[in-house]
Amino acid sequence: MRGPAVTAGSGGEPRRAGGDDRPGSGREWPGGLDVAGLRERGQPRLPFSRFVLKVHGRCNLACDYCYLYEMADTSWRRTPAVMSQETVRVVADRVAEHARRHDLADVRITLHGGEPLLVGPVALDRVLRVLRASVEPVARIGFAIQTNGVLLTDEVVGVLAEHRVRVGVSLDGGADAHDRHRRRRGGGGSHAAAAAGIRRLTAAHPELFAGLLAVVDLDNDPVEVYEHLLSYSPPAVDFLLPHGNWTTPPPPGRVPDGNYARWLMAVYDRWYGAPRRETRVRLFEELVNLLLGGRSRSEAVGLAPVAFVVVDTDGSLEQVDSLRSAFDGAAATGLTVADGLEEAMDHPAVVARQLGLAGLSPTCRSCPVVAVCGGGLYAHRYRAGEGFLNPSVYCADLRILVDHVSRRVRADLARLRAGAR
Repeated sequence: MRGPAVTAGSGGEPRRAGGDDRPGSGREWPGGLDVAGLRERGQPRLPFSRFVLKVHGRCNLACDYCYLYEMADTSWRRTPAVMSQETVRVVADRVAEHARRHDLADVRITLHGGEPLLVGPVALDRVLRVLRASVEPVARIGFAIQTNGVLLTDEVVGVLAEHRVRVGVSLDGGADAHDRHRRRRGGGGSHAAAAAGIRRLTAAHPELFAGLLAVVDLDNDPVEVYEHLLSYSPPAVDFLLPHGNWTTPPPPGRVPDGNYARWLMAVYDRWYGAPRRETRVRLFEELVNLLLGGRSRSEAVGLAPVAFVVVDTDGSLEQVDSLRSAFDGAAATGLTVADGLEEAMDHPAVVARQLGLAGLSPTCRSCPVVAVCGGGLYAHRYRAGEGFLNPSVYCADLRILVDHVSRRVRADLARLRAGAR
């Protein structure tokens, strides 16, 4: 499974031995990283502590911006619709083995899709029981699920409560904002059903509500979107930039030129300027934390290494799902969960996302805000023929947003210092 050797380039960036991975070379980075050489030079092996299980590979919605069904990757057509119980048992055993081998006290398992609740409450309960039976004797499990909310019935909520599964729901704002893109397969919007699902969950088990996830749409008023999300009293909100890259830019007519930064800045100012904290906004909290010298807890910003793996419905081990927006097969590792997780830890594409500053393009490494931006989301750096050794396609927007947050934080710190004199 390993390619040619890679050495460090003159600037410290990983480079293919006997070849060239610099942009324009015709070879796509990080293919062929010399992982053994990196290990010899001190790059640590990081065990996986987060596991994303695609328990259902299809969806009951037809969101037009979906990276899974509407963008470059088509592998979902070749995988089973549902993860089999045998595969679930193998996953459970492998996660337990991995936790035992690496002395992990805690692991996080997220059920994903497609739409994971399509498995139904009976199968959902069975999956969670199998995972608990194998893993809980070894490590504490933090269960989570990411759903569109439409199938959050009373019976499903009961199963989630029994297994203490934290629930994240995708919601892009009010009915008009949400239903523009997140529509049912037969036509019609999904907002009413999603909103009802959220209300059902929070009425019965508010402790399970993890928060809301919204995709930025420049056609929506940013403050209206944020305030609609607040109406559900979410403990946290996260905003995602639409997936795209240098070869396939974000939605037509929306090439990033500061417009996404201005949208997010409007939300940031509303959030930051509130007289009390109404909710956490993960992106903004991460930026503030990084500006103050903290460590990132997100793959979207910062330089912290990524230590999670995705298991598809057929048991294939994959990188982060968002890579499916780059090209067909971009998330694949060529490994399966039956092979175990140790080899995946040494896969070049996995290691590439654990190199910190050395895993970024020369442009990023010379940027004054690189420790905060971290090069942006990995999937957004892709350019055909070059790979991922590029800045994010949202580079200009990220710089504007980081500078804006920095100015506001610095101004408040200056006022606090002045008041303490």
